[in-house]
Amino acid sequence: MREITLGQFRSSVETGGILSVTLKAKGGVFYVNAETRKGDGAVLVTTRDKSPRSFSDLRKAMLLLREMGILDARIDIKAWNPEQGESERPSRPDRAAAMKRTNAAVAHDKWFREQVEIGLESVRKGSTRPANEFFNELEASLADLPG
Repeated sequence: MREITLGQFRSSVETGGILSVTLKAKGGVFYVNAETRKGDGAVLVTTRDKSPRSFSDLRKAMLLLREMGILDARIDIKAWNPEQGESERPSRPDRAAAMKRTNAAVAHDKWFREQVEIGLESVRKGSTRPANEFFNELEASLADLPG
């Protein structure tokens, strides 16, 4: 069976090179297998490491196929074991780190907006003073320090 990336799969669909598609279960995941015009089989693989692309959610696999224009697919569930799906799912520490960064950015944005609002409110109340006045006082107080 030949390995085919998502880009190659899309191109093959667009040019009529895919005759049929089967979503084949193994354990708790599904793989996309295709029969091509050349008469050989192909399996959809990841672009990065060329391992078979797995779908733990059958719906997502079907949405991908529909997006590419494949409206007729076979589903083979002979080797399907739904209880096995969660144990086969790889951990995603990269996503956890990304979510932490996103949450930190949202919290910082909220804090920053609050600070801007406080500053604008002090301007509206007239409780601000010119910057040059502040810096002149600061320089005078620093000049009084020993050393």
